[in-house]
Amino acid sequence: MMRKAIRNFVVLIFLMSTPLFVTNVFADAPPDPGGGPGTGDPPVGGGAPLGSGLIILLSLASGYGARKIYKSKKNFI
Repeated sequence: MMRKAIRNFVVLIFLMSTPLFVTNVFADAPPDPGGGPGTGDPPVGGGAPLGSGLIILLSLASGYGARKIYKSKKNFI
């Protein structure tokens, strides 16, 4: 009982003191979009390749899903 009261008190103090430590945060101005079409300027973001990362993400997600299905069928039997 006492531990719960102490924990609640600490959480309350933390939540009430958090706004004191948070400074005003403002976003930076957006970057210059670069030149117009045909000027040779690189696109905003540097033209990062998305293909290989997307393939890795999808393969990991499908492997995770297959594992979850296998474990659920194994527990069902």
